[in-house]
Amino acid sequence: MEEHQSESDPIVTPAVTVDNAAHELPLGVRVAAAWSWRLTMIGLAFAGFLWLIVQVRIIVIPLLIAILLTALLAPVVQWFERQGAPRWLGVVTALAVFVAAVWILVTLIITQLRSGFEDLAKRSEDVWQDLLNWIEGNQLGISADQVDSFFAQLMKTIEGHQGEIWNGALGVATTAGQLVTGLLLTLFSLIFMLIDGKRIWFWVVGFLPGKAHAPIDSAGRAGWVSIGQYVRVQIFVAFVDAVGIGVGAALLGVPLPIPIAVLVFMGSFIPFLGAITTGMLAAFIALVYNGPVNALMMLGVVILVNQIEGHVLQPLVMGSAVRVHPLGVVLAVSTGALVASIPGALFAVPLAASANAIVNTLVRKEWDASTNPVAVYHRREKIHNEARHRARNVSRMRRKEGHS
Repeated sequence: MEEHQSESDPIVTPAVTVDNAAHELPLGVRVAAAWSWRLTMIGLAFAGFLWLIVQVRIIVIPLLIAILLTALLAPVVQWFERQGAPRWLGVVTALAVFVAAVWILVTLIITQLRSGFEDLAKRSEDVWQDLLNWIEGNQLGISADQVDSFFAQLMKTIEGHQGEIWNGALGVATTAGQLVTGLLLTLFSLIFMLIDGKRIWFWVVGFLPGKAHAPIDSAGRAGWVSIGQYVRVQIFVAFVDAVGIGVGAALLGVPLPIPIAVLVFMGSFIPFLGAITTGMLAAFIALVYNGPVNALMMLGVVILVNQIEGHVLQPLVMGSAVRVHPLGVVLAVSTGALVASIPGALFAVPLAASANAIVNTLVRKEWDASTNPVAVYHRREKIHNEARHRARNVSRMRRKEGHS
């Protein structure tokens, strides 16, 4: 009887829940699944951010230029303040020195090239004709007429799409109105950042929750220090490149050494690519004026200077200043050029250096959680304004007593 009853009892199976099914998966699969959707969301957010930046690049590019120039000129303004001079005097002096330096560089290039451009163009035509004659005489399977026709068609195509090529290189449309807008936006952003940069920063941080003020302020300051170090070190690296290639051109008897040095200095702000590109211009001028042997020697000078930059200046000077590995610099420049052409290559390294400093500060928690920097700033501003108001009242009362 008991055996019959036990055989007739229903078999109860344990319910399979979602948690039990999840625990049956290997640990590696569960970890990968947990991280995959997080990484996907981060990637989508980053892609959306890049898309938004590209859409408003006519505003972002001038703003980034203003930030770099502010990092360059801010020490001048701070020096004037330490000497007891008003801040506006430091801002005016810094802007005047910067405009004068740019004016001198541009004037050097224009005056030197204006005097030698016609001769350079004529000699270039002669070298081109010699090359065609050499091709014709060596029976390479192609005629000089074919080569000449190919390059004529190429130049015609470039001239027909000159606007698209120029806009693609700059990463932004370059109509006259947009250029003027960009210049004015850069100028006004630079002036306001130099005059009231600290207030602008705390105004932006004030939009965040109170608990985020201390870490964001600390990370932002670290990123700003990194940008300033990058700008100053990059000027030094560009100066070394310009002096090396310019002196090499002068010793080899290459014409126009001063414009070559200035162009190398300006191009060196794009790491790895700028100095090489402008150095190739020096080799071309050497070829046109002095022949292939002199051009090869000039090319050797360019390669030597770039090797010194890549193996000495970049690892020792730039690496210690911005704390970004040379491979990271190469990848940043390549990615920036791919995303935003020349502006992307120009801003890639300072953005990477700033991001590296910000992330390290946040990971190491290098901030004082007991203080709110925004509240401290506003408190100091209130005390300063009250003191200034009292000083004005005292001065006004003394003037009245003097008149009476």
